[in-house]
Amino acid sequence: MIKRRFSPKKIIMIICIAILAATVMSLVVMSLWNAILPNVIHVSTITFPQALGILLLSKILFGGFGRRGWRGGPPNGFLQQKLAIMSPEEREHFKQQWRNKCGKWGFQQNEEQQHPDQSKTK
Repeated sequence: MIKRRFSPKKIIMIICIAILAATVMSLVVMSLWNAILPNVIHVSTITFPQALGILLLSKILFGGFGRRGWRGGPPNGFLQQKLAIMSPEEREHFKQQWRNKCGKWGFQQNEEQQHPDQSKTK
C-alpha cells in the first residue's frame, strides 16, 4: 500500500499558512515603507497591493525565503563530501587549483608573494 505524503487537509493548511505569511510580510513592508521612507526620502506612501508587489519583486530579484538563500548554491557540507571521497593526491591537486584561481585576491598567499620587494633579513 502506498502511503500519501501529504493529505489534502495538510495541503490546504500549507496554502493557508503561505497566504497568511505573505499577508503579514506585505503588511510589514507597507508599514515600514509608510512609516520611514516618506519622511526620509520624500516618496509617496504605498498600498497593500503595492507592498505585495515589492515583496514579490524582491523575491524574484534577490531570492530568499528558502533554505539556501539567494545564491542557490550547494547545500552545506557539499565540499567536505567531495573532498572526503578524493585520494590524497587528488585532494592536493584540487586545493592547488583553487589556490591558483584565488591567489590573485590574496587568499592562501605566503608573505613573500604578498611583498616580493621586502627581504626577510632583519
